[in-house]
Amino acid sequence: MNKRVLRKFINDALDEDIGDGDHSSMACIPPDAKGKAALLVKENGVLAGVEVAMAIFREVEPDIKIEQILSDGDGIKPGDVAFTVEGTVWTLLKAERLALNVMQRMSGIATRTRQYVDELNGLQTKILDTRKTTPGMRFLEKEAVKIGGGKNHRFGLYDMIMLKDNHIDFAGGIEKAILSANNYINKAGKNLKIEVEVRNLEELNEVLRVGQVNRIMLDNFDVATTREAVKLINGRFETESSGAITLETIRAYAETGVDYISVGALTHHIKSLDLSLKAMD
Repeated sequence: MNKRVLRKFINDALDEDIGDGDHSSMACIPPDAKGKAALLVKENGVLAGVEVAMAIFREVEPDIKIEQILSDGDGIKPGDVAFTVEGTVWTLLKAERLALNVMQRMSGIATRTRQYVDELNGLQTKILDTRKTTPGMRFLEKEAVKIGGGKNHRFGLYDMIMLKDNHIDFAGGIEKAILSANNYINKAGKNLKIEVEVRNLEELNEVLRVGQVNRIMLDNFDVATTREAVKLINGRFETESSGAITLETIRAYAETGVDYISVGALTHHIKSLDLSLKAMD
């Protein structure tokens, strides 16, 4: 994880939350009061965001004492303690909500991802995330996917060319879009892979005729058509299934032989995991 990006995120988020001061704490707790708190698990799942949470506390109070008990990727159950933190009470209360927000969301994503990954046990197909992420938190959410056992798709618009339906329609068709993309890469001197989305077997056959791509996305294909498409592609290009694939149907899609399955729900249909920070005696 990029430390510069993480630190900027932490400082921006703290500034958003604290403003000109945590007046609730300042009103009733002495500035030199010391305290200790534990990060408690209240739900089964996969833990994620421990490293980020510790960085949040240390950003507020560099010399704070943290005892890490569990790590990112660990399976967790109610009653587990992820870590304890000891420092000024003002620091504990300033950092509490941001640390919890991050850990709860990241743990929810990691937990959901692990469920999808486990469904594909024994198969070669890999689970991918998408760009359907919370603005400003993409790097954390994609990190949570990796913690859960998934793989990251492109991070943004800049690290891969993906020719989706709108690109193809605006460009004047599949062949024009692919040829233009290759011409652009050559002129710009970019080292970018090209993925093209197809909506049916007719479009797939056109891509196979034109070639010059790295991966073909089979968008909203049913399982039978996906199996037929994989046979037509016959290993010439990487394959990816996408669109309305659920936990209940994902194994059937993977059994067709596709290389990747992208699941937007890993990051945009997420229930945060229940965690809390509680004061200790």
